[in-house]
Amino acid sequence: MDVHIVPGVKSRSVAEAHQKDLLHQEEYGCNCITYWVDETRESIFCLIEAPDKESVEELHGKAHGLVPNKVIEVNSTLVESFLGRIYDPEDAKISNDGLKVFADPSFRILLVTAISDPVLLKHKLGTDKVNELLNAYNKIIRKNILQHGGSEAEHEGNGFVVSFSSASKAVACALAIQKEINDSIGHEIDFKIAINAGEPVEKSNRLFGDTIQFATNMCSIAKDGKIAIASSVKELVAKDFFQNKGKNFLSMPPQDENLLKLLFTILEENWQDADFDITDYCKATAMSSSQLYRKTISLTGLSPNLLLKDFRLAKAKELMRKQHYNIAQITFDSGFTSASYFTKCFKKKYGLLPMAYLESLY
Repeated sequence: MDVHIVPGVKSRSVAEAHQKDLLHQEEYGCNCITYWVDETRESIFCLIEAPDKESVEELHGKAHGLVPNKVIEVNSTLVESFLGRIYDPEDAKISNDGLKVFADPSFRILLVTAISDPVLLKHKLGTDKVNELLNAYNKIIRKNILQHGGSEAEHEGNGFVVSFSSASKAVACALAIQKEINDSIGHEIDFKIAINAGEPVEKSNRLFGDTIQFATNMCSIAKDGKIAIASSVKELVAKDFFQNKGKNFLSMPPQDENLLKLLFTILEENWQDADFDITDYCKATAMSSSQLYRKTISLTGLSPNLLLKDFRLAKAKELMRKQHYNIAQITFDSGFTSASYFTKCFKKKYGLLPMAYLESLY
């Protein structure tokens, strides 16, 4: 999938460009499947089967000269889950000159949920109890997705990613899920939920990666069962929607959101570097140590040191789940310099030794 940012773009112009792509696609071994165009946000997203990114760029360059701003590899099943289709809309109209013209934005509102790591829950509560909780959790989420017109895009272990084309439906779904889970099993599974909005291709090489990542970050700071909601989503929903339910939401002004994104982006870029410390964190954020401390505490409830350590520990668990390395390798790859210190921090944070966690995965 590729993205074009074109000021003043019109759907007819995109249809004409797509027709030119179709004329040249075989020269580059490509199959131009469909596209999404948003005149308001001035963006175009093309879905193309191609041997590589260069072929997509060369095809567009030859056909009409609109070289994409970015190209990423995607799974067609995921595209359909997020965007609802992988072919042209069935109701697309044909113009008098035979051109298929449609305006179908790809902007989506994503609802993201998270719970405690099931491995840690099983260590604490036992396998049977946790399986019962997970079944109840999955049932509640999926029932409400169906009732509110969402699409389950991803489900990995302890979290869902749900796609909506309507912000009001996404918020209504979140409220229904929040009530049902908080009234039953929320306290046992440490349930978190967040809503963010965005486009399929931004900075990340993952489909809707930037939108999902920030929603996940918002989940990490949500407290007391509240729904963390991005300002971009809040603006799309009528203000009276929040008047009687304000206590259900955690929101922050855009400048705080930008800082939160910066804090986590820097962690994402440097967590494996054992030499990265708070001095480097200050330099990367262009803040003094006291400023960084105040801002980090205010936004996350954690000091910069603890935020960095917890981030590395969470990444260490990810490495264990994905790659099953030994503890020495996990220690090194997650930015810790000492296996004994890593083991101590892991035990304090999660209540069991790294080796016990690793063995629980098999």
